Amino acid sequence: MANDILLKIEGLRASVEDKEILKGVDLTIRKGEIHAVMGPNGAGKSTLSAVLAGKPQFTVTAGTIEFLGQDLLAMSPEERAWAGVFLSFQYPVEIPGVTITNFMKTAVNAHRTGKGLEPLKAGDFLKFMREKMAFVQMKPEFAKREVNVGFSGGEKKRNEIFQMAMLDPTLAILDETDSGLDVDALRIVANGVNALHTPEKAAIVITHYQRLLDYIVPDVVHVLKDGKIVKTAGRELVAEIEEKGYDNL
Repeated sequence: MANDILLKIEGLRASVEDKEILKGVDLTIRKGEIHAVMGPNGAGKSTLSAVLAGKPQFTVTAGTIEFLGQDLLAMSPEERAWAGVFLSFQYPVEIPGVTITNFMKTAVNAHRTGKGLEPLKAGDFLKFMREKMAFVQMKPEFAKREVNVGFSGGEKKRNEIFQMAMLDPTLAILDETDSGLDVDALRIVANGVNALHTPEKAAIVITHYQRLLDYIVPDVVHVLKDGKIVKTAGRELVAEIEEKGYDNL
């Protein structure tokens, strides 16, 4: 049904520094669905996530993106976040001098302000943050650390899922969240993603590997090659990719 459509992309073309990366992407995601986007290096997977999040270095040259019936391309990155779009970065950045507590308090209250809500009081925020840290099995002392400074790869990714839990997005975009994770960290991250998922939300999981999709089971799998989606199927496509590789699809 049309009212179940959360994200609709039609004919999307995008470039960076005058080089065309996306060459006509069509994608429809409904509420409650998890979509996996797979493909070789340079196919345009991270560009797609960056365009959805509104990164300014990428220029959309054609096509449309509707998010919950709104023109996503007309929104600033902040407005997209307030509307419920969240991007988990492939390479989370370090922010020296800013603690996780202060960073998240600013982010959460900015979201609330964007939705016309009052900022959380300090006590309410700290209680909320402790609940979400426990949810993703993050130790309480992490709250005092500077954002991603000195974090291992697994700690950075867990921090991303913690941020997602705090912001409670409608559309979560996970850009190679499994990169650099050992099996235990992968399981914790995947369990967090699964626990946050509801019938009203959706997720795009961008990955090279089958192992993440053993934990976060997709409803739909897409193969992106040379800037276009060349094949779409159910989760059985993951096994086909593992067996044949991308060149033989």
